[in-house]
Amino acid sequence: MTRPWLVGLGLAALLVLTIGASVSVGSAPTGWGDVYHVLAHRLFGVGGAPSPTLDRIVWRLRLPRAVLACLVGGGLSIMGVAMQTLVRNPLAEPYILGISSGASAGAALFYLGFLPPLLSKAVSMPAAAFAGGLVSITIVYLVARDGRRVSVPRLLLAGVAMSALMASITSFVTFSSPDPGKLRAVLFWLLGSLSGARWGLLPLPALATALGLGALLVLARPLDALLVGEEPAYSLGMPVETLKRGLIVLATLVTGALVAVSGAIGFVGLIVPHAIRLLVGVPHRRLVPLSFVAGALFLCWADLAARTLLPGQELPVGILTALCGVPFFLVLLRQRAYQFG
Repeated sequence: MTRPWLVGLGLAALLVLTIGASVSVGSAPTGWGDVYHVLAHRLFGVGGAPSPTLDRIVWRLRLPRAVLACLVGGGLSIMGVAMQTLVRNPLAEPYILGISSGASAGAALFYLGFLPPLLSKAVSMPAAAFAGGLVSITIVYLVARDGRRVSVPRLLLAGVAMSALMASITSFVTFSSPDPGKLRAVLFWLLGSLSGARWGLLPLPALATALGLGALLVLARPLDALLVGEEPAYSLGMPVETLKRGLIVLATLVTGALVAVSGAIGFVGLIVPHAIRLLVGVPHRRLVPLSFVAGALFLCWADLAARTLLPGQELPVGILTALCGVPFFLVLLRQRAYQFG
């Protein structure tokens, strides 16, 4: 058995245990037996019906949240892999093209009542967030076009500029709001939160994440070639420009869908791909699936800490990902065995 398989099995086992802990631990602790009872009854009809309180805690509150953490963490991680390959920059992440800032601006405009009444009645906050991210990436793409080619330096610079512009719009709207209650809610969302998780919200992130994972697995060999450089990829017969456009569209769909349901959770897509590269190397056929599992694991841990670290309070999960991620990333960069490409 090779090392990547061992790493994959270890991460998968840890993820199963972490999901169990996420469902068991909280302000109202439940035993593993209670969790098994609820899941066995709900999924297979085995055993008697659990108490309504236990069923609500396990099935309606904690399990959807754990599943959403897996989808968002895994999705952001594989999009981090895609963006780092696209721009060939180890500091790239899913938010580098301004999608997150655009989504945050759209959500703030909607939630704080700055959209026209007719428009605000026709859309929801996730839809407004997705639309904001779409507007941002469209402008970035149009600026980055150089004839039929997409200029990677322009793409990076346009993404940075649009991120700053959308962040300023969000700040202006936030500080112009007369409602402090809504202001606090928006600030909490902007820092990332999984507290609104419910089964009805899961199909969109699940579909987007499955699309991203499947597409990147199919494109594993072209991504390996693109990581070396555009000219070597051209010499191997790869449709480089088509691949770049496809990655931009894929990043827009997946990142926009995830940010729309969870807010802007930073550092997951930056840190996890680097950690997996250190363990199994750079080939994308191994990097993509293992990054997905590791990202799901990382965000589950962060969300569990966000719910339990302060008694009676819940922290935005983005704070925990930054607090855990930045020191880890700095230590990782000092590892002599680490290489990006």
